[in-house]
Amino acid sequence: MSKFEYLKLADAIAADIAKGTLRPGDRLPPQRNFAYDRGIAVSTASRVYTELLRRGLVVGEVGRGTFISGDIRRQVESVAEPRDARIDFEVNYPLLPQQWAMIAKSLAGLERVDALEAVLRSSTSTGTKSARNAAAAYLARKDFTPQAEQIVFTANGKQSLAAALAALVPTGGRCGVEALTYPYVKSIAARLGITLVPIPMDEHGARPDAIQKAHREAHLSALYLQPIIQNPLGVTMNAARRADIMRVAEKLDLTIIEDAVYGFLADDTPLAALGPDRCIVLDSLSKKVAPGLALGILVAPPRLRESVMGAVRTGGWIASGHALASGQRLMADGTVAELTRLKRIDAARRQQTAARLLAGYQIAADARSYHLWLTLPPHWRSQTFVAAAARRDIALTPSSTFAVAHGHAPNAVRLALAPPSFEQLDSGLRTIVSLLGTKEEDFDSTE
Repeated sequence: MSKFEYLKLADAIAADIAKGTLRPGDRLPPQRNFAYDRGIAVSTASRVYTELLRRGLVVGEVGRGTFISGDIRRQVESVAEPRDARIDFEVNYPLLPQQWAMIAKSLAGLERVDALEAVLRSSTSTGTKSARNAAAAYLARKDFTPQAEQIVFTANGKQSLAAALAALVPTGGRCGVEALTYPYVKSIAARLGITLVPIPMDEHGARPDAIQKAHREAHLSALYLQPIIQNPLGVTMNAARRADIMRVAEKLDLTIIEDAVYGFLADDTPLAALGPDRCIVLDSLSKKVAPGLALGILVAPPRLRESVMGAVRTGGWIASGHALASGQRLMADGTVAELTRLKRIDAARRQQTAARLLAGYQIAADARSYHLWLTLPPHWRSQTFVAAAARRDIALTPSSTFAVAHGHAPNAVRLALAPPSFEQLDSGLRTIVSLLGTKEEDFDSTE
């Protein structure tokens, strides 16, 4: 068999998927059976499956096999638009009933002619001095005190991530990321021409030895990590792990992009407190305040600030003057701090409800967070479970959305606990528990 024969076989399967002969959720035979049926070597069958995984046409679930994903879109489309489900456990923006009055009070007067004249002019990547001072003061804590001169703004957190990657990793370069991570980093990296290298994790987060191994094999340009309330696993690095990570970063001369978006829910020490010259910190107001008031904030070491500013300008990621003025007011007058306090209480209540209703099932979560990771019973597959929940008007996120490497998604789903009301939270979790107790084949035959 020629070395390109495996591509012809992969093309044939891709054609069957396009025609509908193979449908989403269909399971491919084990590689040995596939090889025997076609009279090819097992190594060739392995290359066929690897090619299908690379194209995003199939998904692999550990211990379950390889299944048709039915997704023939471009690979960079890692996250879909939010679904219009009755109970949303998918898009994780916490909103409190009382927050609108608080926000309105803070922003009162911003609609005046003189105020609008000032804030609707063109803005820059560093905003105004007042906005930088407000951001630096809000982000400061006892062990981390960013300076106003380090602050750079973007229109949202995703743009902050894109700017940090663009500033640190050249086109064709590699960035180490947690093996299960924030989904949008995959699409952002793909559009920037950056390869993501998955870093294995344990109960304390990314493993330092795995970072060293990845750097030896792939020569990383940077690391992207979520040390506090990691998305999707909810892991928070302990002090020993943070210290080990920083020692490795210093040894390998790697800069860390520290995603602190969920850090507002905890008081743990950020990595940047241990190595302020070694970390670019990312934050935003979308979860602290509201998704419609997005403002991305970067804290860049002095040596990298110009590079980050340049990336923001060339990427077209500059925040609007109105967003800067609104964010400045909300941070400076204590509104964001009060919303943070209230949302911490809200998140803890939701986790307590989830822990009670999901007792007996394997979940991973930080008790302070707005999401949890639910490992499914062996008789369910992640994507089929998500489909079954959707039939009951419940939106969930499958594990494959968070997996950096195709074919390495565990048999699990993430539940975002922020969107539902408490009544919906109770109802939705009870429906999920009921669904967990059924068999996948029962769903397939009765739906």
